[in-house]
Amino acid sequence: MISWLYKYKIYHIPFWIIYHLTWLVINTDSLENSWAYLFGGDLPVKFIGYIIFQAAGAYFNLYFLIPKLLSKGKFGVYILLLALTILACSALIAAGYYLNAYLSDKTFAELFGRPPSDFMFFFSRAALPSTAASMTLAMSVKLAKNWIHTEREKLTLQKENLETELKYLKSQINPHFLFNTINSIYVLIHKNPDLAAESLASFSDMLRYQLYECNDPFIPLRKELDFIEDFIELERLRLREDQTELTFDIRQQADQSVQIAPFIILPFVENAFKHVSKGKNKANFIRMQLTVNGERVIHLVIENSSGQGKPETSSGIGLANVKRRLNLLYPGKHELVIAAHPEVFNVELKLALA
Repeated sequence: MISWLYKYKIYHIPFWIIYHLTWLVINTDSLENSWAYLFGGDLPVKFIGYIIFQAAGAYFNLYFLIPKLLSKGKFGVYILLLALTILACSALIAAGYYLNAYLSDKTFAELFGRPPSDFMFFFSRAALPSTAASMTLAMSVKLAKNWIHTEREKLTLQKENLETELKYLKSQINPHFLFNTINSIYVLIHKNPDLAAESLASFSDMLRYQLYECNDPFIPLRKELDFIEDFIELERLRLREDQTELTFDIRQQADQSVQIAPFIILPFVENAFKHVSKGKNKANFIRMQLTVNGERVIHLVIENSSGQGKPETSSGIGLANVKRRLNLLYPGKHELVIAAHPEVFNVELKLALA
């Protein structure tokens, strides 16, 4: 039933009736006088004429003139036909006064206080301005409705594009992580087969997490931190023989309901292991501290020795990817500072999860 009403625009009829009743109340000074006009005497043919012809003119403009002429840039023809439509509807409405008098027992002058020869009075003083106003109102409502619909479509498309981009960015993280981890295990196979076997077992658990437990847009923070700890332990096995100082301190004070986008912290941790210096005659280190306070704000500080003789860049896939994800998922809710020095590479991230 409701779909039928919308399909055939039946719900427009009450709009036009209420619109003209409002003007009738204004013109007759009271609701009582309007009631007496409509139901206390002759048939309100004139009133019905206003409703029918103004609605017809409005729909002719909305569903023919605008799509066929205005939307195609034919402004001159559109304005000419719109003016003719308004004039024709006004003339038909003015003719309704005479039909009303013909069907009534009263004379034209008794009904309307004017002689029948005053057609132009009814045309120019009553029908024309009323018709122009009603068509302008109908056009305004239609254009406003179209604008709202267009904005909704734009927002929907924008949301779909962002979701697609986020899925693409997230899909890049997995291969990036897999490549680095497999490479680390490969190195261990030659150095220490037992450690390689242990690393492979840990890696299988982490891979299971990636495949089955982090497919939602947001996951519990505790799960993400557990994954990062497992990743660090895996990397620690590889660094055991590289004389690299490794410290990682987590201070978690937030409640268990806190959630975070998966893999938003991992690229910074991964980058530290990837680019840490490995010189035998120098201090090689990775120092990480992650604090989550009661306000649900993450503060991550990572520094690693680089020792490459030149500052590291921050334009790799991992960091460029996570920067984009931060901008999409946490706009205005994060601060990221990356400082590359000849000997040390620093990352500081503040992220509001609430």
